Amino acid sequence: MAAAQISLPLPVLPEGWSAPNDFKAIGTLSAPNQRNLEPVGPHFLAHARRKRHKRTFSEDERIQANENVKKVEEEDGDDISEPENELMLGRDAKDWKGQDHYAVLGLSKHRYRATDAQIKRAHRKKVLRHHPDKRAATGSSEDDSFFKCIQKAFEILTDPVKRRQYDSVDENANVDPPSKKAASKSPSAFYKLWGPVFESEARFSKTRPVPMLGNDKSTKEDVEDFYNFWFNFESWRSFEYQDEDVPDDNENRDQKRHVERKNNNARKKKKTEDTARLRQLVDECLGGDERIKKFRKEARAGKDKKRLEREAGEKRVAEEAKKAKEEQEKLLKEKEEAEKAEKAEGKKAKEAAKNAAKKNKRVLKGSVKDANYLLPQGQEAGAKRIDEILGDVDAVLGKIDNEELASLAGKLGGLKLAEEVGGVWREEVKRLEGEGKLKAGEVRILSS
Repeated sequence: MAAAQISLPLPVLPEGWSAPNDFKAIGTLSAPNQRNLEPVGPHFLAHARRKRHKRTFSEDERIQANENVKKVEEEDGDDISEPENELMLGRDAKDWKGQDHYAVLGLSKHRYRATDAQIKRAHRKKVLRHHPDKRAATGSSEDDSFFKCIQKAFEILTDPVKRRQYDSVDENANVDPPSKKAASKSPSAFYKLWGPVFESEARFSKTRPVPMLGNDKSTKEDVEDFYNFWFNFESWRSFEYQDEDVPDDNENRDQKRHVERKNNNARKKKKTEDTARLRQLVDECLGGDERIKKFRKEARAGKDKKRLEREAGEKRVAEEAKKAKEEQEKLLKEKEEAEKAEKAEGKKAKEAAKNAAKKNKRVLKGSVKDANYLLPQGQEAGAKRIDEILGDVDAVLGKIDNEELASLAGKLGGLKLAEEVGGVWREEVKRLEGEGKLKAGEVRILSS
């Protein structure tokens, strides 16, 4: 290779430059060495590759593109690799709202869980395979319709707002609820089939974290929290993605407002239907949840136990009250009988005392009669004498009580002589006068 020589004039030195006069060397240059330089770099390698394989620029670019595609596929692995069917490859790019964006990029199994990194890798892989230049280089059809679908899917899924709108209506991410027969096949089938349903619906929740269905070991509190959360579920789900396109022309503003109102009403209706759908889904799950039945049975058993305990307590209290009442009635009856017997005894005693008093009075009156009204023997007592002495006896009887009456009757009992009887009466009158019960002179014959 011939060396090219280029002559360039040196720049003009500034005025007052005195380097040659003022220059002082402080050292010397090292001795020159001769080295061999080798060409390196990607461009040299590409040149060497073309020379070695005798390829043209276009042939080498096509082969390298194929190798890059294989390399990308090998690096990505199977996490974002899905087979492409002819129906998808033949999609019309204009119908972009109807396409499955995740399926276009090969992310069907990831869907709303796909990360930004996975979306970018999937997009790169699809572009390397379906880019129009790549297809033209391989001699394939130059139709770029599917490539436009790829670009639209990438545009939607990398924009947080648009992706959220699309995820809101992505029916392919939903998990259908199981039938009642399938969920009741075994205790574990219920949780295995219903669990993914709520995991899928949880992506629309405004509140985080979202309680999951759990299993047969879940506590009553966890189960109640789960159903309370889902019965009061707050969803961010919207339906803007399915809106009718609003015309952009400024001339037809009435039509534009009409379409906007129509879209707004359609969103509200779909939101209401979705809320009803979710409520029905939760009701179906609740109806087949054996844990709820178990908890209700335990609650009923607890209520029955409390009721039985309450009834037993009430019965015990009633029996105790009855027993206490019977005991009280028995005591009252015994008291009444005792009072009745005491009253009868008192009455008998009173009657006896009354009879004894009558007897004693007869003894007292009879004592003066037997003593000839306190006159000597042979002397007959006149009516006046009898009246006076009996009057004195009545006066004394009026001043003494039954005990004194009995004592006096005991003293007079068996006495017949006037002197003895008179002496007893004189002592009694004297005692009564001393106690102030009789006045002096009130009794004349018995006191003399």
